[in-house]
Amino acid sequence: MDAPRSDRNPWYWLLVVPIVVPLVPALFNAVEPRLFGIPLFYWLQLVFILLSVAVTLVVYWRTRS
Repeated sequence: MDAPRSDRNPWYWLLVVPIVVPLVPALFNAVEPRLFGIPLFYWLQLVFILLSVAVTLVVYWRTRS
């Protein structure tokens, strides 16, 4: 039988980053710079998706038993 799983790993705190960073309004307070003609707001959303995936993968790799 497996040992009981503990959710008190400090690596889980890293998951707060993809939640908090997109909520900072100062990041969206511009139209420029444009990336391939796309305004900042739209391509920054794609960057946040990549950030979330990367952070989730790091936490997964560090916390799996």
